[in-house]
Amino acid sequence: MNRREFAALATVAAAGSLVRRSALSATPATPASTRVQALAFDAFPIFDPRPVFTLAEELFPGKGAELSLAWCTRQFEYTWLRTVAADYKDFWHVTEDALVFAAKSLRLDLDSERRNQLMNAYLKLKPWPDVSEALKSLKASGLRMAFLSNFTTRMLEAGIKNSGLEGIFEHILSTDSVKQFKPAPRAYQMAVDAFGIKRDAIAFVAFAGWDAAGAKRFGYQTFWMNRQKSQMEELGATPDRTGESMKDLLEFVK
Repeated sequence: MNRREFAALATVAAAGSLVRRSALSATPATPASTRVQALAFDAFPIFDPRPVFTLAEELFPGKGAELSLAWCTRQFEYTWLRTVAADYKDFWHVTEDALVFAAKSLRLDLDSERRNQLMNAYLKLKPWPDVSEALKSLKASGLRMAFLSNFTTRMLEAGIKNSGLEGIFEHILSTDSVKQFKPAPRAYQMAVDAFGIKRDAIAFVAFAGWDAAGAKRFGYQTFWMNRQKSQMEELGATPDRTGESMKDLLEFVK
C-alpha cells in the first residue's frame, strides 16, 4: 500500500469515527431470531470510496487527507441537519456543499475544474475486492437484495454499472424518494415497503456505526461491515453481528 492509498484508507476510518451524534433513543439490541429473507445494503459496503480521497491528495498534495476528512464529516452532518430542519437537498448537492465548505475552511483553491473532478469521482466508484463473488453467491442462495442508501439513484446506478453488478439488486432505494436521510425511520421503512415482508426478516448491511445503530433501532437484523475497525457507537443499539468482510456477511446470513 503506497502513501496515497494509506492516507485514503485512514481518512475513511477517521471520518467514520467522527460521526457520533444522532437522534436515536436508547434501545437494547435483541438477538436475531427470524430467518433472513432479504438484504438491504448501504452503498459503501459495496462501493470502495478510497479513490475519491486518493484523488483529493493528487489535487491538493499534502492537504488531501485533511480535506477528505473535513468533507466527509460535514457531508453527513449536513444530511442530519437538513432532515431535522425539514430543508431537504439530495445527497449529490449535500456532498457538493460539504466539499465547498471543507475547501474554504482549509483555505484551498477549489476551482470549478477541481470541484467537478472530485464530485464526478463519486460516479466512478467500483466495488471492494471481495464484493462481486460474494454477491453472486448470495443471489444464487435465493436471498433478495436491495440498496438502501443516501446516495441518489444516479449515483447508485453509476456504481452498479462501473462494478458490473447489473441484475443483482431487486430494488435501488435512494432516500431521495422520501426526502429524509438515514437514520430517519422513514428512510429505513423503504426496504420494508419494497420487499413486502416483515422488517425483522430483512438484514441491513451498514458501513458506518451510526447507520448500524439506526437500522437496529428501526427493527432490522443488522450486520455492521466495519472495514475500518472503528469503535462501536454509544447509541444504545448494537448490531447483531460485526465483521470486516463479505465473507463475514456470508457466515452471518447462513
